[in-house]
Amino acid sequence: MNSLLQSFLTRTIQTGHLEIIDSSDAAFCFGDGTGVPVRVRFKSKAAERAVLLDPESKLGEEYMNGGYDIEVGTFRDFLTILLANVGGERTWWTAAHAALRRVARGLIENNNRGRARDNVRRHYDLDGRLYSLFLDADRQYSCAYFEDGVSDLEEAQLAKRRHIAAKLDLQAGQTVLDIGSGWGGLGIYLAKTFDVDVTGVTLSEEQYALSNQSAAELGLSGRVRFLLKDYRALNDPFDRVVSVGMFEHVGLSHYREFFKQLHALLADDGVALLHTIARKNNPRPIDPWTHRYIFPGAYLPTLSQLAPIVERQDFWLTDLENWRLHYARTLAAWNDRFQARRAEAAALYDERFCRMWEFYLQSCEVAFRLAGLCVFQMQLAKRIDALPITRDYIYNRIGRITEPTRQRGKLAMRPYPC
Repeated sequence: MNSLLQSFLTRTIQTGHLEIIDSSDAAFCFGDGTGVPVRVRFKSKAAERAVLLDPESKLGEEYMNGGYDIEVGTFRDFLTILLANVGGERTWWTAAHAALRRVARGLIENNNRGRARDNVRRHYDLDGRLYSLFLDADRQYSCAYFEDGVSDLEEAQLAKRRHIAAKLDLQAGQTVLDIGSGWGGLGIYLAKTFDVDVTGVTLSEEQYALSNQSAAELGLSGRVRFLLKDYRALNDPFDRVVSVGMFEHVGLSHYREFFKQLHALLADDGVALLHTIARKNNPRPIDPWTHRYIFPGAYLPTLSQLAPIVERQDFWLTDLENWRLHYARTLAAWNDRFQARRAEAAALYDERFCRMWEFYLQSCEVAFRLAGLCVFQMQLAKRIDALPITRDYIYNRIGRITEPTRQRGKLAMRPYPC
C-alpha cells in the first residue's frame, strides 16, 4: 500500500473494523475492530494514489471505474466508517478544494437562465424509466416525512405532501405556484385535494411532459398546469408559493435574486414555503464529485446564509422546521429499491452508471446521518397576520384532510385517520 495512504488511515481510522487489501494483495487493518467489518480491495496502485491525493473526487470516481471493490460489508458500511472517523469537519483536502471553489464560484454557480436549464437537463432529463425504478408512484424526488411507526416510502411521501399542504393553510379557490414542480406529484395532490388552482414550473422537458400528461389523465388540466419556464420569467402574484427540492440548484450568488422574485410573486396576504437541503454549519461548496457527476451548479445553504437575505426582503419568517434524519431514511429507501432493480438500471445505462448511482445514494444517506446535512422548511409571509398565531393549525389541518385516491380511473375520497 502507498505509505502515505497507510499513514493517513492509521491516524484517522480510530474506530470501526476496516481491512484494506492493496493492489499487491497485502492486507492492512485499521480501527479498533468494533462494528460491522468492511473489506476493501484496490485493483491498482494508481487507484490508491488517486484516493490519497484527491479523496473528495476520486473516492467516487475510482468506485465508478472499478478501481476498488467492497468485498465484505456494503458501500454504506465503508462510508460510515470513514465519516464516523473524519466527521463533517474539514480536513486538509476539503479545505483546499473549498478554497479553490470559492475562487471559482462566479463560474461554477453562475446559474443564469441558460446554465440553470442545462444543469437541470443533465440530471432530471435522464431516461425517465430510471426514476421509476426507485421513487414512489408519484415520483417525489425529495425528502419524505416518516411519521412515528411509518417505514413505507409511499406513505411517507404522502405524509410529506400532507404536511406541506397543512403549513400552506390552503383555502379552496386560491392560486398556488410550485417552483421546481418535478413530475407534478405535489401540484396534482394540492389541486385535487384542496380545490386550488396550481401552476408548476420546471426546466426539465421530461418532467414537463409527464406532469401535464398525469394532470390530463386525471381530468385536472383545468385546475393544474405545468410550464416549461424559469421562475424568473413569471410576473403574476399567487396566494401561495411552494418550492420543494429546487432551491439547492439556485446557487449562492443567486440567493438574493431568488428571494426578491419570491417576494414579487407572493400576494400581500400570501404564504410561501421553501423546502431545501441545508448544512448544519460550516458554509462551503458541495464536494467536487457531486458537482461533476450528479448536481452541477448546486449549493447547500446554512441558516446563516439564508437568514440575512430573508430579512432584507422584509419577509416574516413565520415558521422554521428542521427535518433532521428524514432524508437519510428516504435515501436508504431509494437505495433499497434501486438495488432490487439494479439489473434494469444497467440495461438502461451500464455498470459504471450503476456504481455512480450507488455512490450517490449511499454517500448522501451517510452524509445526512454523520456529516451535518439536514432539510429546512422555511415558511414566509409578508404580513404578520397571514397565518394563525400558534402551530396548532398545522396538525389540526392534517387530521381533517380528506384525500382523493384513484379508483378505476376516477377520483374517490378517503379520510386520513387522525
